[in-house]
Amino acid sequence: MLDKRVLGLEQAVAGMFDGATIMVSGFGETGVPTQLCEAMVGLGLRDLTVISNNAGYGRGGLAALMATGAVRRIVCSFPISPGSLVFEELYAAGRIELELVPQGTFSERIRAGAAGVGGFFVRTAAGTELAEGKEQREIDGQLHVLEKPLKADFALVKARHGDRWGNLDYHSAARSLGPVMASAARTTIAQVQRIVELGDIHPEHVITPGIFVHRVVEES
Repeated sequence: MLDKRVLGLEQAVAGMFDGATIMVSGFGETGVPTQLCEAMVGLGLRDLTVISNNAGYGRGGLAALMATGAVRRIVCSFPISPGSLVFEELYAAGRIELELVPQGTFSERIRAGAAGVGGFFVRTAAGTELAEGKEQREIDGQLHVLEKPLKADFALVKARHGDRWGNLDYHSAARSLGPVMASAARTTIAQVQRIVELGDIHPEHVITPGIFVHRVVEES
């Protein structure tokens, strides 16, 4: 019987390894799998690359993981925002690398990784410092930048409901990046508010099909 439920957060993050690339869902403070990020703190990981829209808030969640020195590099759109204390401290001290990506490009690079697209040209960032080192091409009289896909070893996503097959639905803006990240990672781990029975999520309300999800854990 197919059952992707795991017993707790420690089991959910088991098997993560040094040097992994990890996508973390969320838009601002919404839809962030805070408990999964904090469960990683005790793993003693190093040299991680994190792909996330924001660079954490306060001292918990993703910020707690970064504070341990586990994250070598972060790829994101909004590293500096109210409450991004840990990232600012680490960056000022030269202890974390940053790849800044415009938000629309960020989302499309993840989608390209999920779809197997080798890259795409986009006008955003053309002629700016963000285009340095990247191929640029004139298309229809306008300069475009070649952007490469983003993929990950693990995706940590937060959903509202999940069932034992791994089907997920989301609440409002929490849906922002979770679904596309789930499809761009080798292993997707879902933190859900509540695990429900098969059929409780209406088929038309399934946003992330279980085929993209490997572990489901209920929030504590």
